[in-house]
Amino acid sequence: MKKLIGEYLSNRVLSRFSILILDVIMIVSSCLLTYFLRYGFDGFSTNVRMEGFWITLVLVVFNMIFFMVFRTFSGILRFSAFTDLLKIVYSLTLGYGLSYILLKTFSFRHPSFGISETLFFSTYVLNLMLMVFSRICIKEFYEYVTHQSKALQNVFVYGTKEGGISIARSLNGNPEFNYRVAGFISDEVPMIGKTLMGVNVYANDDRLFDVMEKKGVDTVIVSPQKIEGVMNSPLLDRFFERNIALLTTPPLSDLTGGLTRKSQLREIEIEDLLPRKPIRINMQHIASHIEGKRVMVTGAAGSIGSEIVRQVAVFNPYTIVLVDQAETPLHDMRLEMKEKWCEVDTQIFVADVANGSRMKRIFEETRPQYIFHAAAYKHVPMMEENVSESIQTNVLGTKIVADLAVEYGVEKFVMISTDKAVNPSNVMGCSKRICEIYIQSLAKYLQRQGGQRVQFITTRFGNVLGSNGSVIPLFKEQIRNGGPVTVTHPEIIRYFMTISEACQLVLEAGSMGKGGEIYVFDMGKPVKIVDLAKKMIGLSGHKEVQIRFTGLRPGEKLYEELLNVEEYTKPTHHEKIMIAEVREYEYEVAKKEIEELIQLSYEYDDMKTVRKMKEIVPEFHSLNSPYASLDNVPFTATSDAAATYPSNASPKTTWGDAATYATPVAGTNEAAHDAPHS
Repeated sequence: MKKLIGEYLSNRVLSRFSILILDVIMIVSSCLLTYFLRYGFDGFSTNVRMEGFWITLVLVVFNMIFFMVFRTFSGILRFSAFTDLLKIVYSLTLGYGLSYILLKTFSFRHPSFGISETLFFSTYVLNLMLMVFSRICIKEFYEYVTHQSKALQNVFVYGTKEGGISIARSLNGNPEFNYRVAGFISDEVPMIGKTLMGVNVYANDDRLFDVMEKKGVDTVIVSPQKIEGVMNSPLLDRFFERNIALLTTPPLSDLTGGLTRKSQLREIEIEDLLPRKPIRINMQHIASHIEGKRVMVTGAAGSIGSEIVRQVAVFNPYTIVLVDQAETPLHDMRLEMKEKWCEVDTQIFVADVANGSRMKRIFEETRPQYIFHAAAYKHVPMMEENVSESIQTNVLGTKIVADLAVEYGVEKFVMISTDKAVNPSNVMGCSKRICEIYIQSLAKYLQRQGGQRVQFITTRFGNVLGSNGSVIPLFKEQIRNGGPVTVTHPEIIRYFMTISEACQLVLEAGSMGKGGEIYVFDMGKPVKIVDLAKKMIGLSGHKEVQIRFTGLRPGEKLYEELLNVEEYTKPTHHEKIMIAEVREYEYEVAKKEIEELIQLSYEYDDMKTVRKMKEIVPEFHSLNSPYASLDNVPFTATSDAAATYPSNASPKTTWGDAATYATPVAGTNEAAHDAPHS
């Protein structure tokens, strides 16, 4: 029976007109009740009845006006909130106030018409109580009946401030959610032991789990404001151990109309638990550089390149040119652009950046003003086995696009590099460092030439969450399949940033760069990959999934670096972006050496090619790789002017110098940095 009543009530909503009539009836009832209490049945004389009639009529008219102004009747009674009650207070106060003024003015002109202030005020208080408590009673009755008609899941809310209270209010009485708030969790001592919204507030300590067990709670909804508190809580692992599901919501600022749909509740992702602060950039400054420009993005179908395209599209460019050799993901980007940014002129080219004639034709057709060069091969172990492809795509591709940028008068050229270019221990990282050398030396050369020249900017950052080849999707798949989750080494650590955050910083760096800079991004605190795996297993609820260590892979480090030991940084106006003070190379020498390397790559002799790479980048020391044997072979210096240091850095040196470089720690790059395929 209760179930039938609950379902009936859930499907019935009083019309606005009905609610208005009920409110008018409560005004009349308040007047009758106060007059009855004051005069009784015997005291209703003709004068009293006439006075009461006119007072009631005036009150009905004026209050109806303000009911309509404040729309007190427009809501659903069973979902009444504090704001709805405030509307009633405001409307009744104004309605009764203006009615009193009118009636008092009339009594001055007609002394026979009397109005009792005590009686009038009593009517106001009674009317207010009736309207407020009627809504509260309807709300409580509905919640009682519906809660009895279905089995609700007890949940705790983590957070006792605005976010947590808002979540609790949204859950209570909303049939969309099958939850009952059974308690709050707080880290604030003054709140512990108090009662909030009819339930207790519990401390975030070991006793919490006994309480949760007694109340049958296996889900905690975390306020967005408390995500960091959960991350730093020593009880996080205990939540995982006891299979406690952790849910959260978007920030309150993103919830227009509050929490209304179950879809707005989501499981806490591993991204939420990483030790990093939100990144904020100057959107207006970026827009001023991109709006109305012809923008080219190479590697536009990859994870970094595609996100750059999405973010650039927001700034109303004249044209976006997408270049990538991966047909299927590029087609996906075409469909996405048509769906989301159909007003933006988009040109799509399937092309290899290492194909000079093809790229020249694209430049001739599109005449880009702004280039984001994200095209590159990135997977460390694969490039260790395919050295020539790494050189031809990463180095030659970069050189071709950079040279064409100069030829066609591009305004800015932003290259996506990697932290693996610092003290490289693998072919991929070294190839990106050689790209940096060419870009920087070309920029300095053009600056010395003077005139309107391309501003070449390089950005370095580490691993991005969810990119192609990142551990996050790999671990998710392994957990989904029942494990094991494979980690190469128990001590391996990495810096992490979301794809969106990384691309925002790329855009910001591009807008602030003047040419020749290498921008380094602050990646926050490093994360142990094994701890990352444990958290992901915990979040999944699959406690039985095991972690297996597979051993180090060729060319990989335990610790990634953002700066060479010979390098320094200086700050910019953005706290997350620094400028690296790196060794400077003479353009003519760099060009000659790099062209020799490119030609050598077409012989497909990996040893000879890597030897040449080590000559160009002396700090390149191979790890867990057959190329490590080359590190003990003395090199021949190619020039005495090949490389110089900034004035505040190390003294001038040459390629092939027996200078001492920091030896990278042996290890592995568990999550490859994402520079999309060309």
